[in-house]
Amino acid sequence: MLALQLIAAVLIDRWLGEPARWHPLVGFGRCANWLEARCNRGESRRLKGLLLVVLLVLPPVLLTTVLTRIPVFGELIAVLVLWFALGLESLKRHIQPILQALLRGDMSEARRRTSWICSRDAAELEVERTAVESVLENGSDAVFGAIFWFCIAGAPGALAFRLINTLDAMWGYRSERFVCFGWAAARLDDLVGLVPARLTALSYALCGHTRRALHCWRTQAPLHDSPNAGPVMAAGAGALGVTLGGPTCYRGVWADKPLLGAGAKAQPRDLPRALHLVDRALGLWISVIVLLSVAGALL
Repeated sequence: MLALQLIAAVLIDRWLGEPARWHPLVGFGRCANWLEARCNRGESRRLKGLLLVVLLVLPPVLLTTVLTRIPVFGELIAVLVLWFALGLESLKRHIQPILQALLRGDMSEARRRTSWICSRDAAELEVERTAVESVLENGSDAVFGAIFWFCIAGAPGALAFRLINTLDAMWGYRSERFVCFGWAAARLDDLVGLVPARLTALSYALCGHTRRALHCWRTQAPLHDSPNAGPVMAAGAGALGVTLGGPTCYRGVWADKPLLGAGAKAQPRDLPRALHLVDRALGLWISVIVLLSVAGALL
């Protein structure tokens, strides 16, 4: 049943993408912004951030747990929740306009579009590199992490992972505003992403240039400041044969990111190659999950 629910959610995502209106994650994000603006002040910011993570994540996860236990109806809810948690088609729809702008030489539009999928300063963006990095990292966050936790804990697990990941994307910065308040969201995201990020890195390696990807993962990932993004992007860049990383500007502050991968800098042609790598990895995940489900049913 789990394999069928996964396939159904992936097909819905391919067919419809994310909901154009009334997306649950959009409403969740607005609620999180409203609470953060009122609570991220004064003393005990770490404690406030932790309490808000619990307040925002626990109720919808508990509600999902109750709803998915309803006979028949619960199975449909599980598929819909996983669909909401997946973001592959949405990622593709954000990348295509960037690629089109690059191909016609409209760098201003390419930077503007790229800034929608990352937290970097638009004026300082290396578009091709940033877009490829976003594809690889979002493959882990918006696809494989959700699928991993769906397999481990069903729809509640996938939802919990996606909500935590969303809070980390909103609050998990080391800026003066969020270094304390967003600490809980960032650390919890590191924890829930620990295993799926490494499975994602392995999948990228198996679906690309395997030996180079594994070498980049082993030697370069420890240099990255993120315990999960490092393996994912190092293995993904190695699989693609491109070099990522380097100086990066976040909200006016420059950070010197380690170089990841091997080969030339990312080019426009590498954007569809990165998306294709995620697609191949997804096919690998689905195949393995189906085989394990069939084997479990036969035993």
